[in-house]
Amino acid sequence: MYPRTHRRSLLGIFSVAAALGVVVACTKPEPPRTTQVSPVERGLYLVNVVGCGDCHTPKLFTANGPEPDKTRLLSGHPADAKLPSVPPGIIGPDQWGALANNELTAWAGPWGVSYTANLTPDATGLGSWTPEIFIQAMRTGKHAGTGRDILPPMPWMDFALMTDEDLRAVFAYLKSLPPISNVVPAPVPPAPDSAPGE
Repeated sequence: MYPRTHRRSLLGIFSVAAALGVVVACTKPEPPRTTQVSPVERGLYLVNVVGCGDCHTPKLFTANGPEPDKTRLLSGHPADAKLPSVPPGIIGPDQWGALANNELTAWAGPWGVSYTANLTPDATGLGSWTPEIFIQAMRTGKHAGTGRDILPPMPWMDFALMTDEDLRAVFAYLKSLPPISNVVPAPVPPAPDSAPGE
């Protein structure tokens, strides 16, 4: 048998442990803290993280190299931009796979010449689009969800993996932009037996 003081010590330890157990069992866990952001804020974050402006925003050329022209944010290939011709025989197997203009808004490759779209809410951009049309376009790789193919270098296959909620947020942000009137040229298919852009 244990001495009396030893039994009291054990009883005290068990009493404290039992009391702590009751307190822990009766305490509601604090809900995880979440920061609620609006769809527009979430969309801004996503547009910046995935780099939409890298191609869809025309560039200014500075001493530090090309920088986004914030006055034409996400307005696509400038309607009045001159496109240099692509030298013959430069694109093909074991050669260049694609070329871009200096603003990174026009791309030439085996698919022909593609121009980055105006993503602003102007009538010349996404003005008439709905969230459903935008989501359908990102899921199918079809312009306006049912039209022509969305051409390289647009990584629509990656956007197709986004949740509907994230795509709605991207669209909400794009619709919040100032509208910029800019009619982007239609894509140019490759000419038979010649390099794109000739």
